[in-house]
Amino acid sequence: MAFGRVGARTCVEQEGGWNPDEGESPPPHAPLTLRAYLPADRTLPRRRARLDTAWRLLSLITPLPPLAERLVEQAQWEKVWKEGFQIVRVGRIVVRPVWETHTPQPGDLVLSLEPGLAFGTGHHPTTRLCLAWMQELPVAGRRILDLGTGSGILAIAAGLLGAERVVGLDIDAMAVRAARANVRLNGLSGCVRVQRGSLPWREGGQFHGIVANISAKVVCRLAAALWEALYPGGWLLASGILQEQQEEVAHALGGVGFPPPQVRREGEWVAMRTGRPSEKSTGQGGTSLPRRMECGPDAGKR
Repeated sequence: MAFGRVGARTCVEQEGGWNPDEGESPPPHAPLTLRAYLPADRTLPRRRARLDTAWRLLSLITPLPPLAERLVEQAQWEKVWKEGFQIVRVGRIVVRPVWETHTPQPGDLVLSLEPGLAFGTGHHPTTRLCLAWMQELPVAGRRILDLGTGSGILAIAAGLLGAERVVGLDIDAMAVRAARANVRLNGLSGCVRVQRGSLPWREGGQFHGIVANISAKVVCRLAAALWEALYPGGWLLASGILQEQQEEVAHALGGVGFPPPQVRREGEWVAMRTGRPSEKSTGQGGTSLPRRMECGPDAGKR
């Protein structure tokens, strides 16, 4: 709060090895680094003085180390930040940070992204696994759900692949804002809708495909809701799962009716594909759905 009151942009750095999505907490005495960035302009002395006062007061409550500061050139900061985000190709999909240029090859689907604080840039194995597998699944003309949309990368990918309608859900308000901005950036506001929420979705309805790049714990907890949200014949692609969690997730999904999943791995991460079996009596099998309006770059082409 002290940093926020002086208009500082902050980030927290802490040793990894734990996952809050899995209900894990950091070690009780793990070191923590708080970085705050202030503009080096005429307001700096006033901001620094206010921050110093607040820091001294906080030090009366709990021991705190002295503040350390250094000047970071704007060009240097931007260069370091951008170096972590390069163009990524996964099959036909090319994920392009907005500051990078790319000359599309025949068949390329270029996904422009403004990397923010939300998860999903195409660099993490779980995202790459989902992007690759989505290109092999029936997406065009279908209604797709991206559960835990983060930056919106998978929802946008579904739109580029010709989905009729895509819903992206996330419980994080910052992720929702970032995803909506990225959807607009890719010109897909007409068919990709991002909202704050999770399953069961308050608006109801079912989907022909669900991609859930979240975590093993959340997939297990929402197994029944995932089943209910799928049309018979629909597919489920779950990721964000470590190899040692694979059996646990398969058991949870199987417990609500999903068949044993297919599995693909990259490093220590896995993606799992299963689906809700077709019910011939309903006439809603996943392979017999008519193609309607598509919103990808090949919309209207047959």
